[in-house]
Amino acid sequence: MSANKRLKILGVFAHPDDEVFCAGGTFARYAAEGADVMVVSATTGDAGQIRDARIATRRTLGTVRARELQASCGKLGVQHCLCLDYGDGTLREMDINILIEHVTQIIRDFQPDVVITFGEDGAYGHPDHIAISIAATQACRLAGMPDQFAHQLADGLNPHAPARLYHSHFPRSRMLMADRLAQWLTEIQNNFAGSPDFARALLLFAEETTLLNYSSDHIAVNWYPAGFFIIEQGEIAKHLYLILSGRAQAVVEDADGTQEVVNEMGPGQFFGERALASGERRMAHVVAAENTTCLAFSSESPLAFLGRGAEARITGDESASMDDMNAHNNPVTTCIDVSDYVEQKVAAMAAHRTQYPITPDMFPMSMLRDMLGREHFVRVLPPRETETTLI
Repeated sequence: MSANKRLKILGVFAHPDDEVFCAGGTFARYAAEGADVMVVSATTGDAGQIRDARIATRRTLGTVRARELQASCGKLGVQHCLCLDYGDGTLREMDINILIEHVTQIIRDFQPDVVITFGEDGAYGHPDHIAISIAATQACRLAGMPDQFAHQLADGLNPHAPARLYHSHFPRSRMLMADRLAQWLTEIQNNFAGSPDFARALLLFAEETTLLNYSSDHIAVNWYPAGFFIIEQGEIAKHLYLILSGRAQAVVEDADGTQEVVNEMGPGQFFGERALASGERRMAHVVAAENTTCLAFSSESPLAFLGRGAEARITGDESASMDDMNAHNNPVTTCIDVSDYVEQKVAAMAAHRTQYPITPDMFPMSMLRDMLGREHFVRVLPPRETETTLI
């Protein structure tokens, strides 16, 4: 590309908020470097969740999410934003040629050098994501051919073939939110009591980021009846807990069986962080003082036959490493360092308040940089090769 030509990047996605998780940091980085960036959402996301009833109802959700997309793009520095109104949840069912033709028109009008869309797997199999990936990929191949959709040329558009097409990719990360949170809590000596908004935000953030492989925690909301041993003294530390409701007590047991309550905990408080951060065994029991619900982070999926107590032999399968999992079938060709733009990325995520009722300062920035500081892509056109920039 010549030195005086401004790079143009087009992102084509299915829903408002896809732009953040697929390429938000990349858009922010290249926009800051002078690129002209456009984001297109094929739907308004009107069939999505409503996670803050104060902001939208089912009737208003599409309109609100379209506004949220505009706000998100503003946080990222994206100059152009287009929210189409194809039916949310119906892209896979409609005639794919309609989508191909529309995306081809957008490419010919904007004339991007680079196009980014979902991979063939739709990140995690979402039918709308898969459909928009097919449509955008085919449109990139057809947009430069004058015999395709010739009526667009008659309307004044010119054939244009993007120089690069990338599919976003989400390789499984080795990072565990539990470890980062435990380290953070230890550093501040757990002088932290989260509000109900914090607990809800952490749950939603954790669900989304683990779904997209930004971290490898297993996350569950567990209910414990009064008197239940949530943690047993001497156990291997593998979980971090956040109390959502109810109360729990930390109890130290002496060698003769004498027990002493050393701490009482309630909603918004974490427990289990010290042993997790230090790699030591649990130094106290934690017992539900009343019916208690916790958000639990773990490094492994739960098994029905796990043993309890300090002498337990069966504590989970630790045989498969993340390196082994990532060593196979990892097609990534392009890794973009966006660590300097994570704050913008999180601010853009927070702009989608109907989906992510968070504030950018809710979580430790060191954890967010570890999780969100790299974005991965597979170069589809032209044939792939390893690179660290888009063009």
